[in-house]
Amino acid sequence: MPTGFHLLIAAQFASALADNALLIVIIARLQELNLPGWWAPMLKFGFTVSYVLLAPFVGPLADAFPKARLMAWMNGVKLLAVGGLAWGVHPFAAFALVGFGAAAYAPAKYGLVTELVGPDRLVRANGWLEVSVVCAALFGTVLGGLLVSPWLLSQGAYAELREGLSHLGCFSASGLGVSILILMAVYALAGLLNLGVPNSGARYPASGIHPIALSRDFWCANRKLWADADGGLSLAVTTLFWGVGATLQLAVLRWAADVLQLPLSQSAYLQAAVAVGVIVGAAAAGRWVPLHAAKRMLVFGVLLGLFIPAIASTQSLTWAIPLLVLVGAVGGLMVVPLNALLQHRGYTLLSAGRSIAVQGFNENASVLMMLATYAALLALDVPIVALMWGFGLAIALAMGLLMGRETSSNPKT
Repeated sequence: MPTGFHLLIAAQFASALADNALLIVIIARLQELNLPGWWAPMLKFGFTVSYVLLAPFVGPLADAFPKARLMAWMNGVKLLAVGGLAWGVHPFAAFALVGFGAAAYAPAKYGLVTELVGPDRLVRANGWLEVSVVCAALFGTVLGGLLVSPWLLSQGAYAELREGLSHLGCFSASGLGVSILILMAVYALAGLLNLGVPNSGARYPASGIHPIALSRDFWCANRKLWADADGGLSLAVTTLFWGVGATLQLAVLRWAADVLQLPLSQSAYLQAAVAVGVIVGAAAAGRWVPLHAAKRMLVFGVLLGLFIPAIASTQSLTWAIPLLVLVGAVGGLMVVPLNALLQHRGYTLLSAGRSIAVQGFNENASVLMMLATYAALLALDVPIVALMWGFGLAIALAMGLLMGRETSSNPKT
């Protein structure tokens, strides 16, 4: 891998680690405030909305500046957002601002990977990146669970630190002050690592800054990528996958609480089982699946959907953990090659930043729709087991239709 690639991976890991831990900490803050349960999916909704609203602008932004430097700036935005919790900012508003930073961070991150490596190493590079993302999710949920655990919150040193912070006029309304301060330090570390990533040297033609012109250019790029045979298929799959992933992350927390009767600090660890599976699947895909074989991985999307009802139906932690690992593994096997195919086609048809912005728009629009549906169903008191059954079967059907369409249009694939 080229110089600076592994430093980029380390910076990405630190930033994503804090994002995932922050979700658990902010859910605990919602519980402190006695807000209803449907606020939890609304947190992810607020985080994701920037990806959709800013999609026409973040691609040109990523192409206009050195990408590693832009990533450092966005980690600064995240740090400020989390710091706002110290002075009583509503958890939804703080997490939405973190989402703003993440929305501008994403096209710079993926675009820089595309610039640093060639097509022959792109699946492998995506394997590294996806493993770092999922390791961050794994350790981030573990860290988040630790930061809200009664054991840590009851420690004498933690209580003394919290008391000291309250005297400074911050964190006085929350018992999670030290936990939030720790997350601020992780975001600061991520920003410093970004500053050490070298410039790739890639340059793109200057684009206008008029919002209408940028929006028109974005929608043309969006149509162009959807119209491409390989680009459209891979975009459909990754769009569906990330909507599934965001919703499943919260559904597992609710299912663990309702069915397995686990507290939040322990429910968070079940997400780690999915993360372990994704690491295995992503690593295997990066090692053994070449770019030209990416579309053969569609079958794993069907399996992903079918495993979700199986998880919902078990009432035993002994069975739940291996099923969650399997869900992660089949997801990793599917998404890494198809994501690499999408990046390759996007870079060929558009540019690194613009193609990632188009991808982010579609994937996060899917996240918003699925989270809104999930929150509405929770508000209507739909049982979590029935909800997960319907969700899983719908995913399996959608993936099966995509696989059937690809087979009929290209029998040799």
